[in-house]
Amino acid sequence: METLVTFHDYKPETLSFHDAVIEGFSRERKYIPPKFFYDERGSKLFDKICEQPEYYPPSVERRMLLRLADEIASLTGTGRILIEPGVGSAAKVRLLLNALQPAAFIPMDISFDYLKSVATVLAREYPWLPVHAACVDFTHSLPIPQQTPHGPRLLFFPGSSLGNLHLDEAAKFLEMVRETVADDGMLLIGVDTKKCETLLNAAYNDAAGVTAEFNLNLLHRMHHELGVDCNPITFKHHAFYNAKIGRIEMHLVSKQNQEIRINNHRFNLERGESLHTENSYKYTPEEFLVLASRSGFKSIRHWVDDDGLFAIYLLEARD
Repeated sequence: METLVTFHDYKPETLSFHDAVIEGFSRERKYIPPKFFYDERGSKLFDKICEQPEYYPPSVERRMLLRLADEIASLTGTGRILIEPGVGSAAKVRLLLNALQPAAFIPMDISFDYLKSVATVLAREYPWLPVHAACVDFTHSLPIPQQTPHGPRLLFFPGSSLGNLHLDEAAKFLEMVRETVADDGMLLIGVDTKKCETLLNAAYNDAAGVTAEFNLNLLHRMHHELGVDCNPITFKHHAFYNAKIGRIEMHLVSKQNQEIRINNHRFNLERGESLHTENSYKYTPEEFLVLASRSGFKSIRHWVDDDGLFAIYLLEARD
């Protein structure tokens, strides 16, 4: 059977990497959005993070999806248009495809080269499945390619990526999802839970140093793509759970006083000053369901693993 795969580049970076770096270093508290982690090397490093024993969300979520695939399909029905923003390696959606039997699959990612390779392999593995890959920044838009057939939609958002968004951003994203899936649509989403700080801190400080390498890769990208005069050796990875706010924070901390040069711009960093690169908010089921309700969804069912580490929610659009 001939595979069907199409590619659509929506030129996603509304704020260019260059402008984001200038704007981020200009702040009193320096910050660069985490979406800029994901060049091709960054995407591969994140896949490697998901293999680390300390980083529990992928393994726990995979076990849950394997166990729940048929139950989920019984609740969603088959033949829906399946959409996955931030598809990455597409490892998790593979656990559902045979059960869900979607009419088409729309993987979305910000790295076009990585997305193209993943979608090509996926189309070969599932020759019965039309794949319409869309290169987008899903935090700003969720465009559906014109070639996609009509039908009820199911958006799949695993991996607790919602936690990377500030609370108001998370609400806006869920509202955008609600608009995208329309009145007969559904959302299947994985969300990390609040738990012991020791487990949370270990998850973002793995012994192999892969998360540190992933974080520091942002500086390598700045140097190679933008010619930024910075040496990653002069920074260190720092991640910790901020219990008051309910989130993991990830930073790149300067080991020394230094000047960062970006074209004609000069930015001074003191020793110990940090560049904030990522947040990961954690939610209790009660907190998440309130957020979902305010964003136009109602709960069909949700599941939490036996150790309370992770939750999966199936939601439907409400009037």
